[in-house]
Amino acid sequence: MINHMSNEKTKITFSAKQLAFCAASMALAFVLSNIKVFKFPTGGSITLLSMLVACLPGFWFGPIVGIITGVAYGLLNLIVDPYILFPAQVIVDYILAFGALGLSGFFKDSKYGLIKGYIAAVLGRYVFAVISGWIFFGEWAWEGWNPLAYSLAYNAIYIFAEAAVTLIILFIPPVRDVMNRLKNMATE
Repeated sequence: MINHMSNEKTKITFSAKQLAFCAASMALAFVLSNIKVFKFPTGGSITLLSMLVACLPGFWFGPIVGIITGVAYGLLNLIVDPYILFPAQVIVDYILAFGALGLSGFFKDSKYGLIKGYIAAVLGRYVFAVISGWIFFGEWAWEGWNPLAYSLAYNAIYIFAEAAVTLIILFIPPVRDVMNRLKNMATE
């Protein structure tokens, strides 16, 4: 919920119901992020639908709530399983990349909004993962690869593999119905 005050400051408040749904989403995303289908040796993993669950607050409540929840989820990941090389890398990997999952909120009211929002969120996360890989992890580039090409390929493997599986699942009509019912529960 966004309240516009008379002194032109914007105050962002969450209702108790929004907090509960966002917290439940973060908790479930965190649990699912620890169910790794495949973990890469230098970071990144294919998980069991964790990015989808992390995108739900945006889909339910819009981009501001989604981005705030994504940042909180990223900070939780930082606290529990940090991988820190440089302070700026923390910002890119944990704040911006996870915050990008809230981009799903820009499609909350459109037809197939969860699918469109999920794709936008995954692409946003991918952009920040590529930037991080290029700048901070380029020294691990495969032999003969420049750091940017390496980062583009490396991050595409795990992010888009999980995204592909998730999108297939989201196109199953009963799953879509459950996701829409969850949204109705969250927003009514």
